Amino acid sequence: MAKVHDLLEARGKIETRALAEGRRGARIVEAAAGWSSDEDIGIGYMYSGWCQTALPHRRPSDDSAIWKLETDSMTLLVEPGVRVAQGGNPIHVGVPFGAIARLILIYLQSEALRTGSRDVALGGSLRAFLKRLGISVGGKTSKLVREQAERISRCRLTFHTARRGGSVLVNQNIVDVAMFVDGTDENGQGSLFVETARLGETFFAQLRQHAVPLDEAAIRHIRNSSMALDVYCWLAYRLHSLTEDKHITWAALSGQFGAGIKLRKHFKPAFAESLALAQAVYRDAKVEITDTGILLRPSPPPVKKLLKHG
Repeated sequence: MAKVHDLLEARGKIETRALAEGRRGARIVEAAAGWSSDEDIGIGYMYSGWCQTALPHRRPSDDSAIWKLETDSMTLLVEPGVRVAQGGNPIHVGVPFGAIARLILIYLQSEALRTGSRDVALGGSLRAFLKRLGISVGGKTSKLVREQAERISRCRLTFHTARRGGSVLVNQNIVDVAMFVDGTDENGQGSLFVETARLGETFFAQLRQHAVPLDEAAIRHIRNSSMALDVYCWLAYRLHSLTEDKHITWAALSGQFGAGIKLRKHFKPAFAESLALAQAVYRDAKVEITDTGILLRPSPPPVKKLLKHG
């Protein structure tokens, strides 16, 4: 939020941290300070459909379950993919979840638009991207990256969008073709890693038409919070297109961002902290929390100059 940036400029980071409130107060100050001083400029992209929906924040209990998320304007269905296990038995790999899955999706979409090609190299290129975001890929993180890359490569999506007088249904794979290489996890067990991926033709076409630019420095400083990443991408999509103030109810916010949080009294503080993190790296975002929800005000986009993409 702008207040934390004003405090940083007036009093410095140490004093602002001392004034920080809430469970994530210090983290919000660190994100704002890190983003403000970050000189490593880069632009990422996210398909607008993802900016209006979200994946699970935590690992689903059932790998065979379809993930469903409904908002006022869109319904997302994510069907888990299937892998043939040793012995020839098919097993579900589950839907993508958590912050790492979101970062891999940003990488796939950003790289495809940067090169103008559906074919995206993972492997070393993905590791370099994650390292640029401050994530060292090794040990448990390496296993998580492998798992999320496979889940993304095997799942299938359905976006159902409500339109005036009707609706639009878009079925798509994120990835049409993936090349896996044999590897070994930290327990010495055989595993697979997605080395290259070809984005689905429909998904790539939709992405080229409806890409939302993101500030890579912003992503870097909220990289560990899946909800903050979701809120940031949503604000990047919504705020600059507004022509007047827009009120969003707590019920609508909970439906979009509160997966896994059963009680409203628990969702509100979690969302408020994630919103503060998102605003810490999107200073121009004009958003106010009210008793009944939040108020969105027309705001400049987080990225002023766009990179050209094919």
